[in-house]
Amino acid sequence: MKLLFLGDVMGRGGRRAVGEMLPRLRRDWSLDFVVVNGENATGGMGLSGEHAKGLFEAGADCVTLGDHAFDQKDMLRVIEDEPRVIRPINFAKGAPGRGARVFSDARGRKVLVAQVLGQVFMKRAFDDPFSALDATLRQHVLGGAVQAAIVDIHCEATSEKMGVGHFCDGRASLVVGTHTHVPTADAQILPGGTAYLSDAGMCGDYNSVIGMEKDEPLRRFVTGMPKARFQPAMDEVTLSGVYVETDDRTGRATRIEMVRQGGRLAQAGP
Repeated sequence: MKLLFLGDVMGRGGRRAVGEMLPRLRRDWSLDFVVVNGENATGGMGLSGEHAKGLFEAGADCVTLGDHAFDQKDMLRVIEDEPRVIRPINFAKGAPGRGARVFSDARGRKVLVAQVLGQVFMKRAFDDPFSALDATLRQHVLGGAVQAAIVDIHCEATSEKMGVGHFCDGRASLVVGTHTHVPTADAQILPGGTAYLSDAGMCGDYNSVIGMEKDEPLRRFVTGMPKARFQPAMDEVTLSGVYVETDDRTGRATRIEMVRQGGRLAQAGP
């Protein structure tokens, strides 16, 4: 199976780039399943139902969220009606929607997508991601109940992301980090066959401060005082993520490649 995961879509520029580039990538790379993290797609804060629809129209099979899952209030309703939107398993016990779901690709192969929030350096205390993932992966065994399994670990600390990667090794096809908006250079296949990348980066303008126009973040760093709202940067956008190929029999990864398409960063892909 050929899988593509795209990191945090940042504002209107990120949405536009996904809309323009993903259909071509899906065709040229013969992709079987595409997951997009969309939690910053609406003004940099959350995801609206309208913008979720646009990501699906561009070619996403599943959209994951994150700690900003419900910043756009209509998502409280949309996520109940749209099964292709996944919020973190450990967001809150009473949160609407689901944190894991099994999908089918065009050939009927089963793909599990799960998302968890980390605990280290996060602004609020979320439930333990390891026990939440363990229960999900025990229920959907790789190479048995599902032919592929993708885990989105949405958190600050690379150490925690690496811990989740090793915890899931052999039980997931791909463990990929999101949230920090900067792509890491550690794409690898772990000893048990799980493809791993600490952070997929963002689909956004890298001439920025993690996707936001530079002036206000710089002002706050220098003076310690806010003056205006953060605004997503709107110039050239790089689509960042990871490409993985898997063995249908075992669900384990056979290839992993970093993805950077368009924009300012050095280009990469399969």
